[in-house]
Amino acid sequence: MTAPGTAPRTLSRWAARLFGLGEDEAMPVLSGALLFFLLFTGYFMLRPVRETMGIAGGVRNLQWLFTATFFATLAAMPLFGWVAARVPRRRILVWVYGFFVVNLLGFATAIHFQPDNTWLARGFYVWLSVFNMIAISLAWSVLVDLFPSAQARRTFALMAAGASLGGLTGPLLGVALVGTVGHGGLLALAAGFLIAAIVACEGLQRWRDRHPLPLEDGAGDRQRRLGGSPFAGASTVLRSPYLLGIAVFVLLLASVSTFLYFEQAKLVEARFPDPVDQTRVFGTIDAIVQTLAILSQLFVTGRIARRLGIGVLLVAVPLVVATGFLWLAFAPTFAVLAVVMIVRRAGEYAFVRPGREMLYTVVSPEAKYKGKNFIDTVVYRGADAVSGWVKTLVDMIAQHPAVAAVAGAAIALLWAATGGGLARAQRRQPD
Repeated sequence: MTAPGTAPRTLSRWAARLFGLGEDEAMPVLSGALLFFLLFTGYFMLRPVRETMGIAGGVRNLQWLFTATFFATLAAMPLFGWVAARVPRRRILVWVYGFFVVNLLGFATAIHFQPDNTWLARGFYVWLSVFNMIAISLAWSVLVDLFPSAQARRTFALMAAGASLGGLTGPLLGVALVGTVGHGGLLALAAGFLIAAIVACEGLQRWRDRHPLPLEDGAGDRQRRLGGSPFAGASTVLRSPYLLGIAVFVLLLASVSTFLYFEQAKLVEARFPDPVDQTRVFGTIDAIVQTLAILSQLFVTGRIARRLGIGVLLVAVPLVVATGFLWLAFAPTFAVLAVVMIVRRAGEYAFVRPGREMLYTVVSPEAKYKGKNFIDTVVYRGADAVSGWVKTLVDMIAQHPAVAAVAGAAIALLWAATGGGLARAQRRQPD
């Protein structure tokens, strides 16, 4: 007869051997993966809705939506900074996610009663674009706060697999339910997933309380407030050459993504004029991306990080994307674009994002929350806004998609070079 507790311990040891985990790391990895699964299921269920609403507002107006998103992000940062300064570190996520739940329920009600309101669609597009940056960045902030660098190399890719699984589940749920519950119903369901993500995060915090780091005493510093100014995120980044390097990396990443995003919107609008078909196309692409990402995260990413270092995670994808842009320059079709988009996004989720988050494990708590969130939101959305206008200008002047594709390839090569430099800088930082 099996003794009580033997089966879970056996399963934990099996998982540790299969994925290269340390002792007692299987359960926190599962908790972190669950946090990401719930967050990304809700977000990716709504992502196709956002893309459809962006097209409803007019593809020619996308650069205005990107600009509005940037200014909305600037407006949100002091509010986030105020919460981060005054709420204990371990409670920041609870407060911020709770606020987003209220927002989602308000949008769900409004969209239910006014489904064809163009300005409401634009407002939701901007809101979701701000929400996803803050919510995802904050979830990673919690993880880089709880896990030191050596542990992150073993665990982050596996926890990110929860994000990819959620990214796979969310679009499938959206495609299956949008015809029945409508866009408003999807928003209400996403609010429920966000509440569950709060519960999962609390479980992860309690695990660290039971297994404190050497410099911690139980909940330790995580019970304290960070203090400081609501605008401290920007000053923290500007004072650190290391964080400025990460900011440049994110800026280049966002620029590459924006160039591809604008091409996607134009080609989808031309090929799939019906909004329901557009939502299904975006959902299908998301499902393919997440399937590729989760397989890589489970069986490839962690092994690369441990054996070859995070430099490979940060450099490989930009180099592949540069090649994809050149391909797109010679064959500007929807099929080619879909392949490049899928490879870029799957590679970002599987390799670039875990590697990028590992860079933050060696910085101060204030940098992990305030500085990191400033980079992930203001810098990213600022790059979106600027590159959106640059892409529009290039299209107006060149009148040929190949010019924008070559420019995208050049940006991707700079992105790769910056990633390599950051990997070397990370190794020089004290853990």
